[in-house]
Amino acid sequence: MADDAAPPEAVTPAPAGPSWEANGAQDVSGREAARWQKQAAYDLADAEFVAGAGRHALACFLCHQVAEKSVVAYLLGRGAEQVWGHALADLCEDAMALDPSFDFIKSVAVLLDKFYLATRYPSGLPGGVPAEAFDAHDSSRALEIARDVYDFVRDKHAAPT
Repeated sequence: MADDAAPPEAVTPAPAGPSWEANGAQDVSGREAARWQKQAAYDLADAEFVAGAGRHALACFLCHQVAEKSVVAYLLGRGAEQVWGHALADLCEDAMALDPSFDFIKSVAVLLDKFYLATRYPSGLPGGVPAEAFDAHDSSRALEIARDVYDFVRDKHAAPT
């Protein structure tokens, strides 16, 4: 897919603004943050698509990815040079050090952490396989949370700094 391809229409991409495209040293972090948020938009559209096709385990995993990439985008946009880890609990803690209001989104985002491994690996479950362990209720709730995290971070970047 070309770099200039528009994100899926189902999700509004992160707006350009002071946090995304600043001058000087922040320009690089702003561009990198925008790349991460753009991929989060694609992942959200993909999660909606596969959930509609009944691939609920994959949808749940993609929802985790949406939230993870959104919070990473925020951290990069605020000047983090590198962000480590995949746990939303930890990533949101890092974001809370910069903006205490992340405490609110952390309370729901952490619910997606259970989808990071269990949706992909049989060893992440006590029995069965991920494709059979997750249902429409799981993916519906995961999509709701992923949208909340995505929108929360998008709104943070749109706000004046």
